[in-house]
Amino acid sequence: MSATRMQLLSARNVRLFTQGRSELSAGVRSPTSPALWSPSPGRALSGLSATRRGLPKEKMPENGASARAKVLTLDTMNPAVKKVEYAVRGPIVQRAVELERELSEGIKKPFTEVIKANIGDAHAMGQQPITFFRQVLALCSYPELLNDSTFPEDAKSRARRILQSCGGNSMGSYSASQGIDAVRQDVARYIERRDGGGPCDPDDVYLTTGASDGIVTMLKLLVCGKGATRTGVMISIPQYPLYSAALAELDAVQINYYLNEEKCWSLDISELQRALDEARRHCNPRALCIINPGNPTGQVQSRQCIEDVIRFAAQERLFLMADEVLSLCVSFDTAPVSPFNRMCGFRGGYMEIINMDEEVRAQLSKLVSVRLCPPVPGQALMDLVVNPPQPGEPSHEKFIKERTATISALAEKAKLTEQVLNTVQGISCNPVQGAMYSFPRITIPEKAVKEATDKGQQPDMFYCMKMLEETGICLVPGSGFGQRDGTYHFRMTILPPKDKLTTLLNKVKEFHQKFLQQYS
Repeated sequence: MSATRMQLLSARNVRLFTQGRSELSAGVRSPTSPALWSPSPGRALSGLSATRRGLPKEKMPENGASARAKVLTLDTMNPAVKKVEYAVRGPIVQRAVELERELSEGIKKPFTEVIKANIGDAHAMGQQPITFFRQVLALCSYPELLNDSTFPEDAKSRARRILQSCGGNSMGSYSASQGIDAVRQDVARYIERRDGGGPCDPDDVYLTTGASDGIVTMLKLLVCGKGATRTGVMISIPQYPLYSAALAELDAVQINYYLNEEKCWSLDISELQRALDEARRHCNPRALCIINPGNPTGQVQSRQCIEDVIRFAAQERLFLMADEVLSLCVSFDTAPVSPFNRMCGFRGGYMEIINMDEEVRAQLSKLVSVRLCPPVPGQALMDLVVNPPQPGEPSHEKFIKERTATISALAEKAKLTEQVLNTVQGISCNPVQGAMYSFPRITIPEKAVKEATDKGQQPDMFYCMKMLEETGICLVPGSGFGQRDGTYHFRMTILPPKDKLTTLLNKVKEFHQKFLQQYS
């Protein structure tokens, strides 16, 4: 190894390499590998002089510009990535973070706090975690606690079973790429109970890093072709922007079919047929995605609708992707099969693969093996979600009490959201049947539409940004999810505590009334 390379590697906490007339190009060095894996200019060794870095000083031209262009620029990067958009964490959220920082620095605003109602992050919104889940995860993370008498025996028993399924009895070990066998078995039994007894083979279950991982993995298998043979994927509008972002990154064709807002965001087979027939003129439609319960719309499709969709997919030879991420809360009128308690940061999830060609399944197994395995703590949590405390076990009573409280609070907040928003002139809100989101339609006067257009913004982006600046409320514009031309919406979560949600709804009401007066 040259003296220059040794000097670079020995610098404390330094992983980035500068770009100069040395033997190394700009890039990020993995802490476990000598290979350069991602160029990242600008921050490299910024705290060290060129002499200490072992590099000759680079001469700068008179205009101050770098003598050499960066290795990775907007012109040389993957063009598909530039098409990716993700509204849930877009410009509105970035501005919300800036406002929070400005408030902490004592800068005066028309509000005292930023209320982030843009994302379904339950615990960040104050929802209390299920005690049994946290107990078992604590025991798995620090097995010495198994000797602590304050933990219930069923939590200890569950932790021991999970640890025995891990390499070296440690949750810090890798699992099988498809996931821990015992967890996949519990997921399969859960699916059988949920669906009324139909068989589910654990070998058909793949544990994932959240649902997003499973969706993107399947899309990678499906996408191929160029020109008129490019893969097309049918997605609902409004949709969760993970789909449009993934399709853009994979250079696939997004085929939009529209949900019927006037019928509580229902799905019509005739609309699926229209979208499919039009798409076949310019691409090769291969997959149909259904989000049920809906995100961002919060609706639950009927059993008849689901059966019709399955028949349609079979008839048209479409690969059916059923996104049931929010199915643990199918209806607020009755308790769900499993606890509705999202622990988003653990990134646990699963997908069940049915009726797949065996040769393709082998390719899927190869693809998931590249990422080694999903996070083991997320797998452990998924096991608890699908197999909670049973009647007669020490933790069951408390578990039921906590679950019931969570569901009751969500039901109350869902009704409150619908009731308050529907009292506001220019806002209409469908019932929130499941999930944790509301997607109300808003009226935006033509004068406001023109001002937004002049600023190069979508009208509902203009509306939501103005609301954020004046009220501190962070919502996501409907244009980030897709909507019919000439209609405008925003998505908001119903997760904040009731008192904060009431404040939020009243502020939305006051803002909208003021907005209409200003632009009418």
